[in-house]
Amino acid sequence: MPRGGPDGGDGGDGGSVYLIGRKGLQTLYDLQLKPHYKAKRGMHGKGKGMDGKSGDDCYIPVPLGVEVYKNDSLIGEILKDGEKLLVAKGGKGGRGNRHFATSINQVPRFAEKGMPGERWKLKIILKLLAEVGIVGFPNAGKSTLLNAITNARSKVGDYPFTTLNPNLGVLKDEFKSIVIADMPGVIEGAHRGRGLGLKFLRHIERTKLLILMIDISVPEPLKQYQTLLEEFVHYNPLLLKKPRIVVFNKIDLIKKDLKFNLKEPVFYISALKSIGIEELVNGLKKIEYAG
Repeated sequence: MPRGGPDGGDGGDGGSVYLIGRKGLQTLYDLQLKPHYKAKRGMHGKGKGMDGKSGDDCYIPVPLGVEVYKNDSLIGEILKDGEKLLVAKGGKGGRGNRHFATSINQVPRFAEKGMPGERWKLKIILKLLAEVGIVGFPNAGKSTLLNAITNARSKVGDYPFTTLNPNLGVLKDEFKSIVIADMPGVIEGAHRGRGLGLKFLRHIERTKLLILMIDISVPEPLKQYQTLLEEFVHYNPLLLKKPRIVVFNKIDLIKKDLKFNLKEPVFYISALKSIGIEELVNGLKKIEYAG
């Protein structure tokens, strides 16, 4: 500057890192392919009092329904399309030497260094967003039912744990669309991680209605019913407060007409033979999925 004097501009702030919800995403596979993300750094300040440009923020798309943890502490969740969650704040740009001029030191030869941005290792858990969750023992017919009442094409087999990850289908009519999830099979001790354990239990926490799918052809079908309720209690007692219905499947495999008196609405079907499916679908359409 003419006659001297400080004129150094401030450094730009660093960009921050955000997670942003994307309705079209269904899995966390993209994060497995690219696990590291970094926002842009701020630019240096220049002479003539010119401040540096701030760095661009980084936005990481994630599916709806994720929970985000830092050091095993929940910091937030993303449930809506376009919803953003700050996960790493950018650094603060340093001040230029113009801020440090005094009557004694009118031409300071130093400036303030910028502060580094945050670095975090995140734990991201996806919990499906579905109105209805079909739960039951392996081979109860959950995937067959999902295929029968929705547009899904789930894998079906006669061996345990055919469903390794939740499958989604949509039950549609002219008035509404109901998202239904077929959960991996639960067995006794699932809350302790037996079988597919938490892979099953964590996904039903956000469903608004539970379908308890029971194989009526086994010797003690009500034992499956009791075991499911007990697993809910051990994992999260709030699951018992969710509305639920009970569906006894495979009625085509029994010779006598079995009926059970339960407190929940009960349906008797054969998902494979399409027996009782229409009554079940009509019942699902009449339920209000608020909240």
